[in-house]
Amino acid sequence: MSVNGQLTVPVAIRRKLGLREGSRLLFVESADGDVIIANAATAAIVQAQKAFSGAARDFGVSNADEVQALVDEVRYGKERT
Repeated sequence: MSVNGQLTVPVAIRRKLGLREGSRLLFVESADGDVIIANAATAAIVQAQKAFSGAARDFGVSNADEVQALVDEVRYGKERT
């Protein structure tokens, strides 16, 4: 770690996490005290997927066309067919 608190992430870890210049890291402490490092963007997508789990069922959509119709309804006020 540098005096400014910057870390050097080994290339093997950067590849494994899909990190690129400008990527943000997420540090999470597990219940047993271990610190887990993750790609913040990937972690955000996983969290969003968990948050929306079951939403398609709740909105009555089962395929990509129905999802697009729902988006159009919300975005443009169009009724689903």
